[in-house]
Amino acid sequence: MVCLKDAVREEGGEKREYSYLVIDEANEKALPSLTITNTEMVYSDLKNVEGQTQDYWTKYCIHSDWHLFLLNLCRMEASCLELALEGERLCKAGDCRAGVSFFEAAVQVGTEDLKTLSAIYSQLGNAYFYLHEYAKALEYHHHDLTLARTIGDLVGEAKASGNLGNTLKVLGNFEEAIVCCQRHLDISRELNDKVGEARALYNLGNVYHSKGKNVACAGTHDPGELPEDVKNALQKAANYYEENLTIVTELGDRAAQGRAFGNLGNTHYLLGNFRSAVLAHEQRLLIAKEFGDRSAERRAYSNLGNAYIFLGEFETASEYYKRTLQLARQLKDRAVEAQACYSLGNTYTLLQDYEKAIDYHLKHLVIAQELNDK
Repeated sequence: MVCLKDAVREEGGEKREYSYLVIDEANEKALPSLTITNTEMVYSDLKNVEGQTQDYWTKYCIHSDWHLFLLNLCRMEASCLELALEGERLCKAGDCRAGVSFFEAAVQVGTEDLKTLSAIYSQLGNAYFYLHEYAKALEYHHHDLTLARTIGDLVGEAKASGNLGNTLKVLGNFEEAIVCCQRHLDISRELNDKVGEARALYNLGNVYHSKGKNVACAGTHDPGELPEDVKNALQKAANYYEENLTIVTELGDRAAQGRAFGNLGNTHYLLGNFRSAVLAHEQRLLIAKEFGDRSAERRAYSNLGNAYIFLGEFETASEYYKRTLQLARQLKDRAVEAQACYSLGNTYTLLQDYEKAIDYHLKHLVIAQELNDK
């Protein structure tokens, strides 16, 4: 049998090497690791390993795509679990496209262990979600939910419900997403699973926030000047974020607190609760600095600037926009740099410092032209 033990990918220019352990079919013993260089595997590159002929290796090694090559190796006699583990490894390494191939091969091989199959469906759904193929993600999360219910796996049902809710939210199916996230919450509370409960509350907050924001952004409403149904959705989002914060604070999960504070601040901003938005974004900024998360720090500065504009504190807003601009330049994010210049231009117009306003608007224009942003 020939099966994958471990694939190591090292990139240096155009050259890549992939090493794996080869098991001799006849003698059932490990042979020395075989190294394949990039996709230019030709007869002259193949080495005789412990008496094996070149034809022995070329039968397995002449492939133009290394993932296809490895997948074909594993499909010969690899188990469903072995294929799934390789798919998981590839996804963790950031190669979800290759990981999907192994997960789908695992499904084709099949297994009588329904919990393993449920886990594979879940991983496939997550991988397709990461790849922005939401219809496929929805399909596999539905399979996972059906299987979890069939075998009476409440933990699995909660997880699948949460994943379905997140996917439906992205697709704009907010009512169905709410039903799934609520089921996730109900099961988590039934099982006294505080981590699961916190996640479900956060997901529900996100669904209601997206629902409200979707309607708000479709019109020309200023923050706080929203239709009643939009306000209701956003207020529910704020309530769920507050509940989530209570639990993740008890759990000591600072990263989760940071995410919740950021979303809570954005929700209060849309509701017109600008002072509450400032308090939330200040906490988000503090936690971002704790983790050295400069992207989150940059977002917090920008959001604080936006809130202070509506509070009429233009000097304070300009200081936050300047910090946004500084971080955008450090992060080499030209689009965000352009937006910060635009915000500063508007802020100095409000301050009636027209010379600075023109300067920042010109900087914005230069970057916009560079990015072909009309």
